Amino acid sequence: MKNDSVSQSFQFSSALELRDAIANRRISPVEVVKQTLERIDVLEPQLNCFVTLTPDIAMESARRAEHAVMRGDALGPLHGLPISVKDLISMSSVRQTSGSRAMADNIATVDAPSVSRVLSAGACVVGKTTTSEFGCKAVGDSPLTGITRNPWDITKTPGGSSCGAAASVAAGITPFALGTDGGGSIRGPASFTGIFGIKPQFARVPVFPTSATPTLGHVGPLARTVRDAALLLNVIAGGDPRDPFSLQGGVPDFLRSCEQPVRGMKIAWSPNLGYAKPTAEVVSIVESALKTFEDMGCEVVLLENGIGADPADLWMAEFYAGVGTRLSKILHDSPQLLDIAVADTLAVALDQGMHSYYQKVFDRYDFRERVREVFEGFDLLVSPTLPIAACDVGVDVPKELEGRNLCTWQYFTYPFNLTGQPAASVPVGFTSSGLPVGMQMVAKLGCEADIFRAAAAFEEARPWAAFIPPFA
Repeated sequence: MKNDSVSQSFQFSSALELRDAIANRRISPVEVVKQTLERIDVLEPQLNCFVTLTPDIAMESARRAEHAVMRGDALGPLHGLPISVKDLISMSSVRQTSGSRAMADNIATVDAPSVSRVLSAGACVVGKTTTSEFGCKAVGDSPLTGITRNPWDITKTPGGSSCGAAASVAAGITPFALGTDGGGSIRGPASFTGIFGIKPQFARVPVFPTSATPTLGHVGPLARTVRDAALLLNVIAGGDPRDPFSLQGGVPDFLRSCEQPVRGMKIAWSPNLGYAKPTAEVVSIVESALKTFEDMGCEVVLLENGIGADPADLWMAEFYAGVGTRLSKILHDSPQLLDIAVADTLAVALDQGMHSYYQKVFDRYDFRERVREVFEGFDLLVSPTLPIAACDVGVDVPKELEGRNLCTWQYFTYPFNLTGQPAASVPVGFTSSGLPVGMQMVAKLGCEADIFRAAAAFEEARPWAAFIPPFA
């Protein structure tokens, strides 16, 4: 295969650019994967993005991809592209630790639907990325893997729990990654690392084996560009009989949605959702992005009362009770194996009585209806993704937000796991200290297309992919 300038700079090429270069024989998928693994070797000692590397699997996939190109075979939509998989997602015959010493030697026995689909589409999985323990913290560390660092500033966290996925994409290791989001675990890290991440409509991407938080958990893409995320979501979306929640029927063409006009869209803007406490700098940066939408012909309206009262207690009752129930034996027999902050939080969740728990279940449905009514007059709701830019590594809750829970200090993200609506984080600027800030876009149920068309138009007006983290 011809080796040209693409191969010298592909680390920060988009997935779509790489795919075209591979299909046109301008670059070898073997060379792409080889250089990806070399880049991991260089960056991993400082960033700590991976818990398990799979170089043999990746190189074998790359060789098959190259042979297919040379034979002139029909190529898959992700043909020859390197990708990573978060360690909460099952990949057959590969370690799945969930960031916990209690699972350090666990070997998965099945491919999750998202994994089997990216493999079938021709992707090359280079490894499993780090996560906070069982996805229970919104920062990037665990007792098993230690601290994962943000390539914009290695004294800062990339967020959690999809910490390794976000940091590796931001650092140019792979163009995109598979993450999970039970309360903000795709959107938060995307915001902290200056990339695009989307939690699709609940059950758009099937989840199997069953999540510990089956009514809150989502699988979705993190990517440096909107269209790369759309490409990946096109591949992993669609029903699966093993997930009874999964959406059946056709999958929207998310890439095509990126080409749709935004003129006439009605956008609600809420700086605090009615209860959150973001910094003034974050609000100012996000608010400045709204002028771009107005320039593109959208109507932006201030949502005076946000979405109402903070639903943190509803989210905590469901999320931590689910994880705690799944880990009840470990909590009883070997609590010392767990992150002490996680263990304490799970124990509190398990203390709730049945009546209290089910009252919150019904309150959740009331909350969903209130939010649905808010969206009746709008196509999108936008807000900050997180209340702050990236905080220091080694803390469970940022000092500015002490008194909040391990995840609820995020304020803006978990409500839309309760409602199941699609929501994304879009890079919109940098703080005075050079840290990225994200804007959350939330659409109506089943309307990821509105997010993709708005985010793609914004990216075209204010592109961000050319901004490279200093460490990378």
